[in-house]
Order: sequence, then structure tokens, then C-alpha cells
Amino acid sequence: MSDYLWDGSGEPDPEIQRLEHLMAPLRLHSERPPALQRPALRWWGAAVAASVLLGAVAFELLPGGHKRQTDWVVADGGRRIYSGERLQAEPGHRLALESDGFGRIELQPGGELRVVESAPGRQRMRLQQGRVHVLIWAPPGQFVVDTPSARAIDLGCQYELSVDLHGDGFVRVETGWVAFQSGSDESFIPAGAACRTTKRHGPGIPWFEDAPQNFRSALERFEASGTLDTLFAVLASARPEDGVTLWHLLGRVPSSQRGAVFDRFAELVPLPAAIIREKALARDKATLDMCWGALNLADADWWREWKRDWR
Repeated sequence: MSDYLWDGSGEPDPEIQRLEHLMAPLRLHSERPPALQRPALRWWGAAVAASVLLGAVAFELLPGGHKRQTDWVVADGGRRIYSGERLQAEPGHRLALESDGFGRIELQPGGELRVVESAPGRQRMRLQQGRVHVLIWAPPGQFVVDTPSARAIDLGCQYELSVDLHGDGFVRVETGWVAFQSGSDESFIPAGAACRTTKRHGPGIPWFEDAPQNFRSALERFEASGTLDTLFAVLASARPEDGVTLWHLLGRVPSSQRGAVFDRFAELVPLPAAIIREKALARDKATLDMCWGALNLADADWWREWKRDWR
């Protein structure tokens, strides 16, 4: 008998060959078909990816994780705050933060605040929504709060800043100064004044809160519409103390309206003889600085310092 049936040697029987041909599709291969290998490889790859992801999440959730500690602590209990940490004040409860080198911040109920950057001589937070009361004793320009519509830069002061659900903001300055900045738009708000900022237009025009109601209402209408009649209403109701509002208007209104703004500004604020009207209307930097100096608020170079550090 041929050994073909046992080890494949010898002369094959024709009938055996015929049966082999018929049963070939049912043959059991020693290697797994490619179709069976791929799902196994996909499962193994997914398992590895999942383990890496879980490891990253676990590292992120470790106390402190890879985040850097800041100078801020929770006033009640002294828990250290980490860079990038999101802070929320529960309804009915305020969250107070303190830093020996910078100041004190009170996040009002329902607010959301995040520490964005913390480095020597430099602190940056982001108020996504809600309201904070800020008292800073660090040197001017070292602490800022970003909002969805503008950056609030502390110039040595105490203030209250709020952001609504639309991302629009409002600042009320109690002592010192705050600068609102977004792109090339800048507003400088002294103690006793307030200012709006919107996602659509950026920093608004500051005004003193003790200004007459008709002046404040006219300014609000002008910021909303920008029409000439609302501008004239602002100018007509302005007091000498409202020169800071008119100075900001001079840098914002179109060229066709600057003449009226400058002339009213010159009526209310005694200007040096060196100020040339045409240069003011052309927004000449040195001329606008002299106009600012006539307000007797602060030197123009002083409020420019913060821009070098935070741009």
C-alpha cells in the first residue's frame, strides 16, 4: 500500500486525489487566516490605547498632578491652588483666595474662575462668568483677569468685575485704576468710574458713576447705536469731570465726529496752548498724550507700562 495516506510519500491513488480536491475548502490550516488575525490586533491596539489614556487621566487626577503650584490659597483652610485649576463658587457661597504677594479675590456665588498663569511678578486668571471682587496690593501691571471680551489689567487698585452669560463684562473701580484692553482698543478706568466691555465691540467708554443720569443714559445709547444725535446728547450733558469720557471718545469716534468731541473737550478741560486742534483730530499720539495730561489724572507714560508686559 502506498504511504501517501500517512506521510504524503509514494504514488497517490487517483481516488484519494479526487476526494482531496472535493474536501479542499474544509481543510484546517496551520496558520490563522488573515481575517481572524485583524480583529485580534485591533482589540490589542485598542487595549493599549485605553491603558495609556487611563494612565494620563490618573496622572491628571493626582493631587497637584503635573500642574505648578501658585501663590494663591483658599482663604478658608489654606488649600493651595494650582495653575490651570478651575474654581467654582457654589450657589449661596463665596470662594475667597489669598496671596501674600498679590492680594485677595472673592469669587461670588455661581462664578467660575481659572488660574491661567502664575510666575514670579506675574499672575493671570480668567473669569468665564460670574462676579469677583479684587483687592491687589502688588505693584501695578502684575495682575490681570481675562474675560471673553477684554483683559482687565490691575494698575494698583480695588475693583469689582463681572461677566454675564453672553461673555459681556462690567468693571467698577473702587480705588486706583483698571485698564481694559482688547487688541488695539484700550480703556482706562479710574477710581469712582465704571466701564462696559462686550464680545462684539470690546472695551467701552468709561464714565464716573456720580455723573448725571441723563449723561450716563446718553452714553449708553451712543455705545449701542453710535448715531450723531446720541453723541451730541453725551457732549451736551457732560461736566468738566467727564473729560475722561470725552478723551476716550476722541480716540473712538470716526473722523467726521472728532471735531465736535474735541471742541467740547476743550470747553470743559483747560488745555495747554501747545495743543493743536488739527493734530488732535488726526489722533497724533503726542497731542493726545497732552490732552490726557490736562485731565490731571496720571502721566501718559505711566499707563503705557503694562502693555509691554502683557501683549
